[in-house]
Order: sequence, then structure tokens, then C-alpha cells
Amino acid sequence: MSETIVKPLVMTMTDSALATRLLREGSLLSLKLNRPKANIVDEQMIDLLQAALDEHLDDPGLTAVVIGAEGPNFSFGASVPEHLPDQCANMLAKLHRLVLTLIAAPVPVLCCVRGFCFGGGLELALGSNMIFASADANFGQPEITLAVFAPAASCLLPERIGQARAEDLLFSGRSIDAAAALSCGLVQFIDDSPEDAALKYFDQQLAPRSKFALRQAVRAARGDIVERMKLNLDRVEKQYLEVLMAGHDPVEGLTAFIEKRQPNWEHC
Repeated sequence: MSETIVKPLVMTMTDSALATRLLREGSLLSLKLNRPKANIVDEQMIDLLQAALDEHLDDPGLTAVVIGAEGPNFSFGASVPEHLPDQCANMLAKLHRLVLTLIAAPVPVLCCVRGFCFGGGLELALGSNMIFASADANFGQPEITLAVFAPAASCLLPERIGQARAEDLLFSGRSIDAAAALSCGLVQFIDDSPEDAALKYFDQQLAPRSKFALRQAVRAARGDIVERMKLNLDRVEKQYLEVLMAGHDPVEGLTAFIEKRQPNWEHC
């Protein structure tokens, strides 16, 4: 099967941050975060992912999307400075639009994870239909350790793994390994090479299907999740911006992390 390399959407020096390719004669869109080892999901990365999806998702010849990352880790998470009060509104709006685009994608979205998949990186993965992970993968939402919460994950994790399991991760900030993620339904497949496993799944389970029927199946399976996620993301985004960021501890926690010091909590 042939593979076609697609040039970056906008030709600038920073566009290599996202490697965009069309594989399998144009039927599989491959998006790879390309800023190892951290692969931070900052506003620039969000913009590049959004642009690639906007360009290709409506192509009737597309069968699926696969999202991966170069280097040993999928993503350390979002940019901590972009969570500060003077930047977070724009960043959250863009991230939530991207997550909704993934949830509402007309074709299956497969995500390949190695190493750390934390914070905004996990929120990105949660927008996919299936997660393929290596045995050394670790998943977590550590935002609470900085006295903030993860808006998108607060909505998406309960859908994926159930309310109680989601609350454990969201309230504690702890991470789980690939085996635990598989057990609770966060991950669907574990393989030494999650990228190869995702391609094999595509070749054997998706490529032989009618593209038209597959799109209808995706639409039917998603049900009302897209509309519910729009409402839920609006709700938590408003809480984050208007209530959380008006407190002392969230700004202190973020600032202490940036300054590499211990935070001084006032519990307000």
C-alpha cells in the first residue's frame, strides 16, 4: 500500500512541531506531535492539530485518523504558563474546540501512546475513539497538584472509565500504568509498537469497510455525546475562568511550578 507525505499546512520553521501525512492511498490521516521529549500541547500545537483536522476530515475518501507522537513520550501535558489568568481563556477555548472536533469526527480516531500521557495530552487522547498503548505508558491528570482542575478531562474521563474511577484520577492527580488503563477501559490495546498495532487494526478492521457505512456507524455510536460535551465543556470552562482563577491557590500553584518552588496554599 502506498504512502503519501503531505507538506506542512503553513510553511514556517515551527510547522515541524506536527508531522502530517496521508497514508494508505490517502485514506488514513496521520498526525504526530513532533516536539520530543515533552510534546507539550500548547496553543501552537492545538492550532496545528485543528488546522489539519479542518483540512482533511470532510474528505469523503478518508477512513480514519491516527494520532501519535515522536520520541519516548506522547505528551507531558499542556503549557503551564498558558494556564495563568492572562492566557488561559484563549487556550481553553481552542483546546475545547479541538476536543469537540475529535469527538464529532465523522471517522474513527485512533490514538497511539508511549511513555507519559498527562494533562492536556491525555485530554487530547480522550477525544479519540480508541487508545493503543505501549506497556510502559502512564496516564494521569495531575492538574490538581497545581491547585487547578482539568476541564476537558472532567467531562471526558467519566464517559470513558466511569464516574468513580474518573474521580479518583481527577481528585488525586495520580497516574496509572498501561495495564491498569486497559483494565478500566481507558486503553483498548497494549502492544510493543502501538503505532504498528493501530495500523494493523486499520488495515484489518476499518479499511475493508464501506466508507459511507463506516461514517454512519460512527455517527450512530456517538449518539448525543457531542451535544452533551458541548454543554459540559461550556460549563466547566466558565467555572475554570470565572471561579477557579479568581482564587489564590490556583495562581499560586501554577506560579510555584514555573518558579520551581513549593506552593504556599491559603485554601482559597
